[in-house]
Amino acid sequence: MNIIDTVWQYIYKYFISGIINDTSYNPVDTLVYAIVLGISLFGVLKLLEKLDVDIDTRFMIAVTPYILAGSSLRVLEDLKAFMPPLKYLFVTPIIYFFMFAVTISLLVLAITLERKGKIKDYHAFFGYAGLVWTAINIISLLAVDEITNPRAAAAILFLGFATTGIVYLVSRQSGFALLTDKLNISILFTHLLDASSTFIGMDWLGYYEKHVAPTFFIDMAGNYTDHPSLVMYPLKLLVFIPVLYMLDNKFDTQKEKKLISMMKLAILVLGLSPATRNTLRILMGV
Repeated sequence: MNIIDTVWQYIYKYFISGIINDTSYNPVDTLVYAIVLGISLFGVLKLLEKLDVDIDTRFMIAVTPYILAGSSLRVLEDLKAFMPPLKYLFVTPIIYFFMFAVTISLLVLAITLERKGKIKDYHAFFGYAGLVWTAINIISLLAVDEITNPRAAAAILFLGFATTGIVYLVSRQSGFALLTDKLNISILFTHLLDASSTFIGMDWLGYYEKHVAPTFFIDMAGNYTDHPSLVMYPLKLLVFIPVLYMLDNKFDTQKEKKLISMMKLAILVLGLSPATRNTLRILMGV
């Protein structure tokens, strides 16, 4: 066996096989994807700077529909709405590159139309385009399959809002301004919603966790409780509250602030994307 065959077998085992078979992640691909994400953040930041785009609250609101569009598109693939090889375009992590390409293309179109005087505000055009895309995906989901678990999906939303509400009230009463900030508490909400989808999916409906780190902690918690996926709630808080604190308090320069905004957007995507996908999967009984 030559070196090329050895490398190909390695790539197939740790990367391609997981994509083709849609199986759980492994430590190797998890590490590589994390590195790629980190490098990509700087590339995206440079691109947005070139486009003269401020990563502010308005922009994050406008880009949120694209997160929902990507997640709903992923569920369409779960429902086997696409056949090979097209289906592989909508499997993680390839779908992230696809969504990025389409999102950036529409963003450039919106900015171009604004600069030519065709529209007044690129944020509105860009955001509404994402909403239309999301709506088309949702209609397609309902056309392909039917809703089977509305109570479970409602429970996810209730737990997401309830846990976030508790954190917000405790923060306000204790004067912890970090989590009374609208953007920070919104980001935390997406991750608590993700935790809720994991809990409902695993404990109510027999789903399993695909990611390496959550699986490790859930398995560990299984030694002490019959509901090990509940560990996702404290895990999310223990990870993301310190991260948000560092982002808000450890960087000062204007350039660093732009990077902070980019990182917060990435954290928002990493929470809302799986939370939406999981909730839609459970709603549709996939």
